[in-house]
Amino acid sequence: MDFKVAVLPGDGIGPEISVQGVDVMTAVCGKFGHKVSYKYALCGADAIDKVGDPFPEETFQICKEADAVLFSAVGDPKFDNDPTAKVRPEQGLLAMRKKLGLFANIRPVQTFKCLLHKSPLRAELVDGADFLCIRELTGGMYFGEKYQDNDKAYDTNLYTRPEIERILKVGFEYAMKRNKHLTVVDKANVLASSRLWRQIAQEMAPRYPEVNTDYMYVDNAAMRMIQEPKFFDVMVTENTFGDILTDEGSCISGSMGLLPSASTGESTPVFEPIHGSWPQAKGLNIANPLAQILSVAMLFEYFDCKAEGALIREAVNASLDADVRTPEIQVEGGAKYGTKEVGAWIVDYIHKK
Repeated sequence: MDFKVAVLPGDGIGPEISVQGVDVMTAVCGKFGHKVSYKYALCGADAIDKVGDPFPEETFQICKEADAVLFSAVGDPKFDNDPTAKVRPEQGLLAMRKKLGLFANIRPVQTFKCLLHKSPLRAELVDGADFLCIRELTGGMYFGEKYQDNDKAYDTNLYTRPEIERILKVGFEYAMKRNKHLTVVDKANVLASSRLWRQIAQEMAPRYPEVNTDYMYVDNAAMRMIQEPKFFDVMVTENTFGDILTDEGSCISGSMGLLPSASTGESTPVFEPIHGSWPQAKGLNIANPLAQILSVAMLFEYFDCKAEGALIREAVNASLDADVRTPEIQVEGGAKYGTKEVGAWIVDYIHKK
């Protein structure tokens, strides 16, 4: 198979972890006889500094013409600390989702046996936790009408039936592939938009009689994820709730540096780590590249290259078991490995298999 990949390194630690993801993809493609080509493009603060736009038209065209996008991270403190800034790095991420029609964000939450002690939750609660958070990406408050003056501000949480139906369809279909349990998360006791979500979910549920569909208010879901994370199989929710819950879910594994994600929809899919740009670590060779590398596994799996994805997951697990880890997840007294060294170890493992 031929892969045309758009690579968007972005800001902060993004360029460092991007290199590791590209190197792993190149190694796997060589192993399985695939051809792969890369085109690099600007996004985020880097793009603002260079061309004044966090998601330039050239970047959009490169993404549109690719088979997949390997994205890293955007964000910079100089924008975070300036509430008057008219252009922000994160606007590039939102623009990419909107222009590519990426309405479904798929975030797996999994634990690793050797890292259970890193979770803030007790090991018996998280051991075996394995669920998907499916977040709607292009609607809700992030894209609804906005207003702000010195005395008043609002964000409109607008959803239409087609937007809700298509993301719920994704949720039901993933549930069918897994353990046939779907939890629809909303705030239907307060919000009109959530009541429409629940109404449509109830209309669609009979089409999937094998799926056990339940409904949960978002505050209860947030609590249940901490009390009983193994309750969930597939969770589907709107944009704002999903943003919060998926970050909460990342804590279950013990590190945001371990979890990848995929954003899919009408055009080129995007694969990325769930963490941010961590600008304080830029250039220090300490960022964990595993989420970026696992996003490459998700890329292969999206194109039904299951053996390729499985090899990457095997290599990541082997690195963890061998204590080849960046500082935030290294065992006490373990050897020091940086971003580059972890990536190189995994590439070497792939070459040797």
